[in-house]
Amino acid sequence: MALEITDKNAQELIASGKPVVIDLWAPWCGPCRMVAPIIEELATEYDGRAIIGKYNVDEESDLSTEYSVRNIPTILFFKEGKLVDKQVGASPKTTIEDRIKALL
Repeated sequence: MALEITDKNAQELIASGKPVVIDLWAPWCGPCRMVAPIIEELATEYDGRAIIGKYNVDEESDLSTEYSVRNIPTILFFKEGKLVDKQVGASPKTTIEDRIKALL
């Protein structure tokens, strides 16, 4: 299951040393609802190897401001505490998974 990422835990998770994947989303966003089950599947499949979570932009704002996120869904990919990739818009599972594999 995807981890709930908030302004309180985001920086700690990013700095953990593990690969981190954060899906920025909102409940009203149709494409976000298309990506949600993919994120959940990948969170289960990569449990222990990567931190995969969801960040609700309606409830939180620090990450979207810090990384200049203007559209959702946006998926941020971190390696060793640094942003290394960004995916804007809905994508198939294989595209997202390829980006996760590049982090490992």
